Amino acid sequence: MPTIFEKIIAGEVPAAVLYRDERVIAFLNINPMAPVHVLIVPNKLIPTVNDICNEDESLIGHMVIVARDIAKQQGIAENGYRLIINCNAHGGQEVYHLHMHLIGGRALGPMIQRVK
Repeated sequence: MPTIFEKIIAGEVPAAVLYRDERVIAFLNINPMAPVHVLIVPNKLIPTVNDICNEDESLIGHMVIVARDIAKQQGIAENGYRLIINCNAHGGQEVYHLHMHLIGGRALGPMIQRVK
């Protein structure tokens, strides 16, 4: 069964697309956690970080470059932003199609609480 991201890539589900090329698509998150919350998704189905192959190295690097460029475009590069990739249940992954969150537009605070 295709993931929601596969349906967005195929054009079957609408999304506010900010960037698209032959390797990735980037679109606004429908449930943003900050003023800017973009998802950068490879067009190739890679379920989790654990499933990345050595051959995907340039694709993963391309995702970071796209995130950098969108951060500049969205006006958040200078003040800063966060890139997050979740992996599996304990990592908070909800859609099992690799994706990177680009989050910014306000001070984000600590990412996680320290273990005491």
